[in-house]
Amino acid sequence: MLFNSLTFIVFFAVVLALHNAPLPWKVKKTNLLLASYLFYAAWNPPFVILLWISTLLDWRVAKRIYAEERLSRRRAWVALSVLVNLGLLGYFKYGEFLLENWQLLMSAIGVAWTPPDWDIVLPVGISFYTFQTMAYSLDVYLRRAKPADSLLDFALFVTFFPQLVAGPIVRPTQLIPQFQKPVRASANQLLWGLGLMTLGLFEKIVIADGALAPAADAVFGAAKPVPFLDAWLGTLAFAGQIFSDFAGYSTVAIGVALCLGFSLPDNFRFPYAAIGFSDFWRRWHISLSTWLRDYLYIPLGGNRKGWHRTQVNLMVTMLLGGLWHGAAWTFVVWGGLHGFYLGVERFFQRQFGGAKIATTFGFKVFLALLTYFLVNLTWVFFRAPDFPTAWRMTRTMLGSGLDGSVPVLSTYLITVVVAVTVGILLVHGFMRNRRLEDVVASAPWWLVGSVWAAMLFLILIAQGSGDAFIYFQF
Repeated sequence: MLFNSLTFIVFFAVVLALHNAPLPWKVKKTNLLLASYLFYAAWNPPFVILLWISTLLDWRVAKRIYAEERLSRRRAWVALSVLVNLGLLGYFKYGEFLLENWQLLMSAIGVAWTPPDWDIVLPVGISFYTFQTMAYSLDVYLRRAKPADSLLDFALFVTFFPQLVAGPIVRPTQLIPQFQKPVRASANQLLWGLGLMTLGLFEKIVIADGALAPAADAVFGAAKPVPFLDAWLGTLAFAGQIFSDFAGYSTVAIGVALCLGFSLPDNFRFPYAAIGFSDFWRRWHISLSTWLRDYLYIPLGGNRKGWHRTQVNLMVTMLLGGLWHGAAWTFVVWGGLHGFYLGVERFFQRQFGGAKIATTFGFKVFLALLTYFLVNLTWVFFRAPDFPTAWRMTRTMLGSGLDGSVPVLSTYLITVVVAVTVGILLVHGFMRNRRLEDVVASAPWWLVGSVWAAMLFLILIAQGSGDAFIYFQF
């Protein structure tokens, strides 16, 4: 079930009505749990079983970990949780990838081996909810949290439909306590929730799908090399598309939860205004970057074991973060580039961080533009269907391999991409150190109402194709 569908509007209206009905709190939570299973089953009903497995496994494991005093037993229980969750993720998401690479390895040493056909469907959102349930077991193991008192509360934490299939990845301490006492959205929360839903759908339907996807698809789907201008505009279009698509989903998810009286954490903070790559990852997909920091980078040693070990830890974290996004080497390269950027950034900060020029406005603008330029080079590997396309695009964007190029973008698409990209950068720059709540509160009511009405109007006339959100494939 897609947020950008009429089916979801009807579904959400029913859920909201039941949540505000004069029913006991336990009944309301049960309604939310059943609604979440229905929401997920709309894609493929049998995959609800995977949700049950993750839920029951981590519920029991956390109880055993908390009650166990012997360290060896506690480690065994948490290992069980990690192995089962990563096993499910590995089987469904990486099985075909592993078989293909094993076949290549066998061929390299002269062994002819043909892998069996792999017809396994990837369960939508499995990367998100496996990380979420693992965080629960790990937090209990690390004594950061106690097990939930209610299986109903824990099951709802795992399956809460606004963020079930594409995040934000919520920590147990952020959401489970909200289920313990009756909550109901105030008039202000409901208004804000509906406003955020409108903003998120505007980003998805109007900006991502309507304005930017045609140019990105044309460039990355071209059979022949494209000119320098087309390569850059296609990549800029995808940069805006993936932000608007994923930030749009997260914004709708936060808005839906707020309409029900629940709070979800921010997942994006205007990342294209980032000054450097550490800043970028504090603003892009925040729930994943903090998950990787807390459950991978810091346990590996973080920056506590010397300069060289820190660089290794950064690279390992970003390589695995890239692989989390997709079962392809292009995603690994994407993560590796970000790891390399972070390492180089730390080197320069170590050498020149105290220089006066680093604090000037002009230098910060230069760093922001350089960060945006380098981020766009990484997006090529994220979007390209294969390495030949990625290498061809990268060479073209760097001014090489232009022979035989064929333009694919019309004047209209060029104009749209330039206008929307400039608009996104201006908005991100203006909002870099501001909160949406403060900007809305300081604006006159008629301006806020006009912008809201304009977004609704554009959503209605966009006649979107109902495309799934990009991050559903991860």
